[in-house]
Amino acid sequence: MTINTGILIYNDVEVLDFAGPFEVFSTASRVKSRQDNDDVPFFNVFTIGETKSLKIARGGLKISPEYDINKHPDIDLLIIPGGIVIKELEKDHIISWIKTCDEQSKITASVCTGAFLLAKAGLLNSKCATTHYEDVQDLENMFPNIRVKRNVPWVDENNIVTSAGISAGIDMSLYLVSRFSNKKLAEDTARQMEYFWKYGKK
Repeated sequence: MTINTGILIYNDVEVLDFAGPFEVFSTASRVKSRQDNDDVPFFNVFTIGETKSLKIARGGLKISPEYDINKHPDIDLLIIPGGIVIKELEKDHIISWIKTCDEQSKITASVCTGAFLLAKAGLLNSKCATTHYEDVQDLENMFPNIRVKRNVPWVDENNIVTSAGISAGIDMSLYLVSRFSNKKLAEDTARQMEYFWKYGKK
C-alpha cells in the first residue's frame, strides 16, 4: 500500500514547515523499503500549489510545485504547512480545495499557522488544535469554537492532526508515520535522520 502524501506550497510558506514533513515521509519510505526489501514506496510525497508557477518561501527559497490544485493524485494524507497565511485565508478556492481533499483523505494535518487554514475550512470546529506559540491567541480570537492547546507538540483529533510551530512539524510527521505503520518505523526514521525524537520515547 502506498500512502499518497500531498503538501500544499504557497508564497511565504515556512521552509521547515513543508520540508520537515517531506523529509520525514520520504525517509520513512526509504527505511521501510530497505527493511521490507520492497521497491514500492510506503509514502509517495509530492508538493501542490495553487498553480505550478514558482513559489517563493520565507527566506527567499524558490520552489516549483509538482502539481496544482486542479490536477494531482488522490491524497491519503494532506499536509498544510504554515507561514504567512493571510493571503491564503482570503482565497475561497484554496479553502474549498482543502475541504474537498479532507473529505477524501485519511488524515489532514497542519504545521504551525497552517491550522488557520484548517480552521477557515471548518475542519477544526469544536475540536482541540494547536499552532505556533506566538499565534495561539490569534487562533482563539479568530475561531472561538476551537479548543486551542498550548505547550504541546501536536494534537491528534483522529482524522485531523495539528502541530505547533516549525520543527514541531517533524515531530508530528514522525508520529503520523507511527499511525500509518508502527512506532518502530517512526523511531528508525528519526534515527536515519539523526533526529532526536524525544516523543518516541514515551
